[in-house]
Amino acid sequence: MSQEWNIRSRGHICSVCMKGLVDRTPVVSVLKETPSGYDRLDCHPECWKTCERDWEPFSQWDGVYFAPVKEAKKEPVKKEDAGELLRQLVALDDPEMKNVVYVLAVMLERSKILVERDAKTLDDGSIRRVYEDRKQGDTFVILDPRLRLENLAEVQQQVVALLSGTKTLGEVASEEEAAGNGEISSDEASEPQAD
Repeated sequence: MSQEWNIRSRGHICSVCMKGLVDRTPVVSVLKETPSGYDRLDCHPECWKTCERDWEPFSQWDGVYFAPVKEAKKEPVKKEDAGELLRQLVALDDPEMKNVVYVLAVMLERSKILVERDAKTLDDGSIRRVYEDRKQGDTFVILDPRLRLENLAEVQQQVVALLSGTKTLGEVASEEEAAGNGEISSDEASEPQAD
């Protein structure tokens, strides 16, 4: 699959019976892998249990459906918050930004904005982590670049620079490319770490 990450928004109708989902009721969310990426299905639990299918989900979790709430218009903010920055980076689909995207997702998880729903190791050894936005219900499938500890501080500084507006996406992407991405190779991942 060419995409290293992507977003799938929460549905507002059951993907099986096509009836509206009801605020604050149980829902089963499923990611289905397709040749072009991932499709997200949100279903009433009863519908999911009884629907016939000839495929296995890439990821599946139980949750609670929250109807969208219209918020009052806010004054334009010049600096993007972390969630908006993550959405922008995922939309860009720039492989040079994979470390920044991953660290940003982990920061949002620690801030209780995202919750990790699943992690899948693919045949090529790469790990895809499935995150869900707790408030908006959007799903993010993000490549875990398996960062080295010595590269983590630099990537965190890049995220802070992007959030504060002191660096542009282009500047950070150039830094990532020059740094060689700080990934762990599959050979190094299997070697025991020295104490």
